[in-house]
Amino acid sequence: MRRTLRLIGAGSIAAAVGLGSLIAAPLAQAKPNTIVIWTDADRAPAVRYLFPNGYKGLAVDVVVKDFGAIRDELSKVTADSAPDVIMGANDWVGELAVNGSIVKLNLSAKVKDQLSPGAVQAFNYNGSQYGVPVAIENIAMITNASLIKTQPTTFADLSTQALALQKAGKVTIPLAVQQGAGGDAYHMYPLFTGLGGYIFGTTPKGAYVTSNIGIDNKVFRANSKLIDQWNKTGLLNSKVDGDIAKAAFTSGQSPFWITGPWNISELAKVTFKYRITPVPPIVDGLTPVPFIGSQGVMLTKYAAVHGVESAARSLVTEYMAGEKAQFNLSAKNDRYPANLAAAKRVTNPQLKAFGAAGAGGVPIPNISQMNSVWGPLGGAWVNSTKGEGATPAAQAFAQAAAAVKQAVAG
Repeated sequence: MRRTLRLIGAGSIAAAVGLGSLIAAPLAQAKPNTIVIWTDADRAPAVRYLFPNGYKGLAVDVVVKDFGAIRDELSKVTADSAPDVIMGANDWVGELAVNGSIVKLNLSAKVKDQLSPGAVQAFNYNGSQYGVPVAIENIAMITNASLIKTQPTTFADLSTQALALQKAGKVTIPLAVQQGAGGDAYHMYPLFTGLGGYIFGTTPKGAYVTSNIGIDNKVFRANSKLIDQWNKTGLLNSKVDGDIAKAAFTSGQSPFWITGPWNISELAKVTFKYRITPVPPIVDGLTPVPFIGSQGVMLTKYAAVHGVESAARSLVTEYMAGEKAQFNLSAKNDRYPANLAAAKRVTNPQLKAFGAAGAGGVPIPNISQMNSVWGPLGGAWVNSTKGEGATPAAQAFAQAAAAVKQAVAG
């Protein structure tokens, strides 16, 4: 049985019948008395593990979607096939809040005190809370300890050791950090911040100032010649994508790998010892820091339409915020919990090391303007590290900054 009323568009229905009228008459559901959660394949088994007997007398149906499709489809889906809860990234919040796909949440002080303040803030948009963080993730640097006996304390030392190993024929890729044809601004972010780059400025209260674009700021521009050097020596090569980087490090053909906790299972297969640390300082006075991504749960507008809002809201703001749920999620999914008590219970040494490497990290901006950044910024790295014929970094990042400025203004 299908849900009997199809939601053509929130704006058009609200104009025709009033949203209050729509909510007052819940839809017949394809699965009555069910809370539907959309998540991706990576997290689905862990989420299903939390609800063997449903929640508050309702069944819980975990629907698997491609990660990006969760955000993209939510604004287009019809009500009869829509989710009540989604699990996704904090940087979706601005877009989904503006288009009305997710609804505001009221978190009690007791609940907020249980969670990482930065992770909570990551799901706050324009002063309102739109999600509950359940996990925190960031990239770090993995070092092959059999190749690198002394951990480099500076990026210059890292470069010297890595290139010497390559020259001696012991490795093929001196630094395994994924880019590929489309670029990868996320994985390159510690190098970007280590050279003085930033995305958007902020006000003293933390609000983003989108007119203050730091992709080509004075400090970064002065340090950008280092990128040209890395390109010339072959330390960085944009042809290295995710699969190449993983294969090179795990086979012992790269001494350093910049990646995240999603590859802990791959690290378990290697036959050599390794270390997980932050990227070392590149320039005096600047600390390379990664993006901090917060995964969380958000309540959609459709929970009210389906008549399950009360239970779904409780699931999001109470159960999923708690220590038990987040510890179990972490144990099943190798992600660091946002719940502080659950985080203290983490015993996995790799996961703890990734968490430590995220200290001082920058939350991925959750405003819709961030969508205009990924392509140009990733492209600047590709253009400046593609080997022969590369664009000088100062020029590549100036072009990226101009593209972002034009897109944000438009």
